This record gives sequence, structure tokens and C-alpha cells, in this order.
Amino acid sequence: MIRRMFALCLLLAFAAAAPLARGAESFTIGVMNDQSGPYADLAGPGSVEMARMAIEDFGGAVLGKPIELLVADHQNKVDVGLAIARQWYDERGARAIFDITNSGVALAIQDLAKARDRIVIFDSASSSDLTAKACSPNGVQWNADNWSNGVALMRLLIQQKLDSFFFITADYAFGASLEADARDAIVKAGGTVVGAVRSPLNTADFSSFLIAAQASKAKVIVFAITGADLSNALKQANEFNLAPAQYLATPITYLSDVNALGLDVAHGLTFMQSWYWDLDDQTRAFAKRFYARRGRMPNDNQVALYSSIRHYLEAVAKAGTDDAGAVMKAMREAPIHDVFTANGTVRADGRVLYDRYLMKVKTPAESKTPWDYLTVVDKIPAADAFRPPGAGGCTLTTP
Repeated sequence: MIRRMFALCLLLAFAAAAPLARGAESFTIGVMNDQSGPYADLAGPGSVEMARMAIEDFGGAVLGKPIELLVADHQNKVDVGLAIARQWYDERGARAIFDITNSGVALAIQDLAKARDRIVIFDSASSSDLTAKACSPNGVQWNADNWSNGVALMRLLIQQKLDSFFFITADYAFGASLEADARDAIVKAGGTVVGAVRSPLNTADFSSFLIAAQASKAKVIVFAITGADLSNALKQANEFNLAPAQYLATPITYLSDVNALGLDVAHGLTFMQSWYWDLDDQTRAFAKRFYARRGRMPNDNQVALYSSIRHYLEAVAKAGTDDAGAVMKAMREAPIHDVFTANGTVRADGRVLYDRYLMKVKTPAESKTPWDYLTVVDKIPAADAFRPPGAGGCTLTTP
């Protein structure tokens, strides 16, 4: 217990360190995510760099004050994330917190932000509950949720006669939400779920779970996991030779995951994406800026973070105040037209809507340049890409 308290104190010290500017004359926002664990690659330091780019591109100041950026690693622990968020809201004067990554941490901060009348924007936390039964007038979900990532893919597989499923699911809020959304889509489309296992976060050895999936004879194995866990599981599934006898479905997959896996393992995977660096001249130019700073291409989580910070700061400037209600109103009223999306809107339940893409990973032979990993299979209109309003149980309506 003493060691845990000491570690928490160190994390809080880190959370308060190295802002761009200090003091009552600054406008403070924060980025909290996994900086060192299984989700560090899909968000982590790269997302912090995106936040810096967004602040720089906005001009570095709002309401006449320099923008202060706080950064913290919640280590995928709800108590740590809540302690940092309380300090930021209560002591550091943070007006908004971005990113979050872990759905368990996100759900806890959603409640805290509402109680403190501050704003929280989820760029990489994907639980669908954040805009459903746990929705809040102070919360916004920018990148895709589990419903959007899972439902379209399950429907596509069943259309291809791949209609029996086995789940390997992350054993916390994110995995439970993803499996629930996918199961609902499977049942409604006429498929069946023949089994499921829960894998702890940061699992190194997936062999027992893969053996159970193989023994199930399911046509599809759904990996309701992501980040380093997904990379480990797919590499081990390749060693077990599960495919092509069974289709490996990975609803939550990022460009960073494909890079970690390599095309020899990842080729053929099909999943939803909100953004890809090679879509057009604008996305390519933006990605090259990030590459010059980080030595890698950004994924859609990271560009969603850039978009959300820019839109938030623009709303603050338009509202002429940092009052949460006024800023949220300005965010909902303004269209989102930037490098992330040309046609985005913020719905009353906090869900951001935009067109998405069904992507497929290229074979090594199809990839012509570094980071040339994905090809567009289909463009999904916003109306079809996200859960209909009210379907998840949120009762919020636009004032």
C-alpha cells in the first residue's frame, strides 16, 4: 500500500510537470493517456505531439492567455486517472481533458467532469457507453466507438457466410462494451456466438485463449482487444496457424498495430478507420509534418485528438468564455471541417459524426513505400457509420 501511494504521488508530480506556461494567466488543458503501457503506441507520446501541433496551429493562445498543456500517464488504472483529473480540474484549473485511451478511466472521468462542470473529450477511449447510458452534457467522443467499429464489420462477415463467432475479449470496460455491441449485431444479422474468453490487460501468452478459439470451430475469431495485446495475440495466432481455417476479425485496429505486426502477419485484416494518412493530398501533407517530428505516420486516434483540440479552442474563442456550457454549445453549433473530416458534427449525446472507411491491410507485394499499409474497401456515410441517436439509452437532446 505504501509503495502504491508513493507511485501515485510520483504520477501526480509528473502530471503537473512541464507545462507550456504556468500561472493564473494561462489557459489550461490536459492530455491524459497510456504513455508507457500496452496502449502507448496507439496514443501515448504521439498524441501529446499532436496536441502540441494543434496548439501551435491555433496560435498558442486563447481568450488573451497562453495555452498551458498538462500531460499525464494514467497507467490504465482508474484510481490513478481520477486522482490526476481531480488535481487538474481542482488545483491546476484545467478547463478540458483530452484523449484518455482506457474506457474504464474514461467512464470515471466522465462523471467527474460533469460534477466539476468541466469538459472531457475522448479521442481514444472507445466504450459505446460514453455516448449511451453514461452520456454527459460535458463529454464528447471524437474518434470511433465500439458500436461503429464492431457492427459494420460483423454485418459484413455474416453477408459473406461467416456466421459463427468466438470472442477473445479484454477483461475490462472496453472489451465488455465491444463484445456486447458486436454480439447484438451478430444476433440481429442471423449469426451465432459459440463461445468467449476474457483476457487480462497486458497479457503476454494468449495460447490458452487461442486453443479454446480453435477448438470452438467458429468460423470467425473476434479479437475484442487492441494495442500491444492485439499484436501479441495475432502473432501467436499466426504461429498456431488459425487462419485461413478461421477468419481473424479485429474490430479495433490502428495503423500503429499494423506497423507493429508487419504485413506478413497483418495482411488481409479488414477493419474500420476514421482517417488514413494516404487518403488525399491534404492528409499526406499533414502526415508528413507529423512524421518530421515523430519519425512515423499518425493513426486516426492521434489525428482525432488534433481535430478535437482545434475545434474546442475555436469554440472557446467563439463563445468568448471558458464556461463549459457555452463552449459545448459552440462546439455543437459549428461544423467540423479540417484534416480529420470534411463534414463532422457534434451530436447532442456527445457523439461526433463523420464519414468512415472500411479498410483492408495490403500484402507485402502490394505495399510500395514505407507506411503504405491500407487500402480503402468502402466509404461508410456518417448516418450509417454510427449508432442512431437515442438507441443507446442517452436522453440528452440539443437545447
